[in-house]
Amino acid sequence: MGLSSASTTASTTPEGLQLCIFDLRRGQNEGQELDKILFFFPADLPFSAQFSVIGLSEGLITFTRIFSPEAACEAIEAERHSHVFYEAEPDIWMVMVVEKSKEFEAIWRSDALRKVLKEVHYLFVMFHGSIRALLDKDPGGGLTRSHLYYFIMDYLGAFQKRSPFDGCCWDFLVGKKLLLPSFRDCLKERGTVQMLTVGREAAIEVQSLVRVLESCAGNIPCHSLILFQDLLVSTTLSPDDTVNLFAYAVLRLTPRALSSGVSSWSYLRKGATSHVSSSSILARPGGVPEQFQGSDVNPPAGDNNYRVIRPLQQDKWSKGKDGFLVTDIWGAEASNLISATPTVLLHQTEERMYLCVHQHKSLTLIFLIPVSSVLIGDQGVSVVKQQVLENVSLKLLKVEEKLSKGWVGENAYHVSGYRYLLVDGDRNVSRASPAGKVTTLTKDSLLALSKLREEVDLEKSRAQSDNAGHEKELEVSIRAKNNAWVIARVTRGKELYMVLEKANETLLYASDAVEKFSNRYCNGAFSLN
Repeated sequence: MGLSSASTTASTTPEGLQLCIFDLRRGQNEGQELDKILFFFPADLPFSAQFSVIGLSEGLITFTRIFSPEAACEAIEAERHSHVFYEAEPDIWMVMVVEKSKEFEAIWRSDALRKVLKEVHYLFVMFHGSIRALLDKDPGGGLTRSHLYYFIMDYLGAFQKRSPFDGCCWDFLVGKKLLLPSFRDCLKERGTVQMLTVGREAAIEVQSLVRVLESCAGNIPCHSLILFQDLLVSTTLSPDDTVNLFAYAVLRLTPRALSSGVSSWSYLRKGATSHVSSSSILARPGGVPEQFQGSDVNPPAGDNNYRVIRPLQQDKWSKGKDGFLVTDIWGAEASNLISATPTVLLHQTEERMYLCVHQHKSLTLIFLIPVSSVLIGDQGVSVVKQQVLENVSLKLLKVEEKLSKGWVGENAYHVSGYRYLLVDGDRNVSRASPAGKVTTLTKDSLLALSKLREEVDLEKSRAQSDNAGHEKELEVSIRAKNNAWVIARVTRGKELYMVLEKANETLLYASDAVEKFSNRYCNGAFSLN
């Protein structure tokens, strides 16, 4: 195996990672600085240290806006830390500060960390709406802090997992590690979906299933998402909404996610519930205390009108006898005015939708119904679900059977001799070598590719800020320390990253190998001819 935990471990203190969210419109007067902090991790950091991080971030944002009013700083590389910035909403900033490894120069890639921040925000908005809307609803900020705290701590908990590789993991609670994107993930692309390639007959059956599903809602417009295993088969949503819902489905809804101990994401421990004050959201230790791990979180003391829904909790979805997934995460108010059926907010239309999930073996069917179109809430959703059971069940059986026959396992997209990542930025789709195959690459190869990707990210950012009017096209081939070739090609919205580790390869051989791959698997998109 190309990596050993002993040689790649980067030890750090709990302060090795800092994550904060702040609002530049708040806390402008002396003595009110605390008001601008909406979230800070680790929360047990002294307020003076929190103010120092946010003050430095605010100063950098203000300074860089002098030279680039429309796009402030994205990343700052200091001697000991990397600072990654993301303006989630106007004047609402998310900043991640990561301690650099003393052993490896390119252990983190800024764009990969920024995409973590983007994913946090996109998922948060999908369930809770925009941060600004929450602040407008409760100008005091308690409602926003409560929602951000539980959501992000659940999200960070999702990065805890036992791995054979301990490098690049941050200490997070006793005996746990917080795994963030590192050089080992340079052949992955967050913020994209992975699609299943299907044959003509299977595609016809899938299309027929989608049409029948839409007819079940009658005149109500609905959307659907179909997954096989953890791969996307069909979607009627916009690319952004597809990415968001796909990310949540793989995290919580697919058969693999429902199977205990199988999902690559593991969550925090369970425990009793407890009341905490609003100030403790900023002052308690960074990890979610055990009393927060209960399934029904009570609102902070003094904020009894707050009801916090935690959609990222573990073991809260289960499959019912009728095949529909059920959860009590959304619960119901005592007055029954709030439906227990899960809801999500679409990014494209800003429309609130009921989330319904049906599962048959390895097939997961997600369909969304506009809340505004269902006048009787849960009862109306139940009627649609019954229509689905009556009309779609046979189609589901046929589709699952055809997809299962064509499925060859997790190595379905392995290409012998290649370790690759293919990204279609226009469609938010990616395909890559199986994770098990990537682990055969040496550390030098992965570090070289990570550094190359950092350079490509920088060139893409420059091209975007220059408004050149045409997409950036790049072709870079680098010989790594171990004589492997690391290659990047960017053209017409598509990106290809590749590692070739045969020591006797020449540049001509490597270029020819890329040409063959492009012609056979990418319809010639990256061919130089």
